[in-house]
Amino acid sequence: MKLSEVVAAARATGNWTSLVDTIPYARFLNMSIDVKGDVFSCTLPFDQKLIGNPILPALHGGAIGGFMESTGLFYLLWHMDSSELPKTIDFSFDFLRSGRPENVYANVFMVKQGQRVAHLRIEAWQSSPDKPIATGHGNFMLKPAASSKGSP
Repeated sequence: MKLSEVVAAARATGNWTSLVDTIPYARFLNMSIDVKGDVFSCTLPFDQKLIGNPILPALHGGAIGGFMESTGLFYLLWHMDSSELPKTIDFSFDFLRSGRPENVYANVFMVKQGQRVAHLRIEAWQSSPDKPIATGHGNFMLKPAASSKGSP
């Protein structure tokens, strides 16, 4: 099945699991997408394979970073009318505290959307959205002439 068909089916049914399954790294992380009305969020369920420092224990920074970048890509697929996967131009992370061995959640904020580039801020958190464990800032290349579902 083509990505465009998977995205169309996810939009029609509201079930984004098949989209996650088409992206190997997202499938490896076992990510899930949760859309409730206009609120988009993702979850990274805890798995022992995600531990980077077994002494603390703490989640691996690469797993958290990859989760945040994937969250941004999935957000753009959900938010935009396009069914083509956006391309990451750059993505930077700020790790604020150690990720404990528990689920991680991410929220996305559209900073600016242009015709060809979108700039997003992603916050990853565990116990409370007010206490993020990491933030990410990314620029993503969009398909030219893509339109959005609405203003941020």
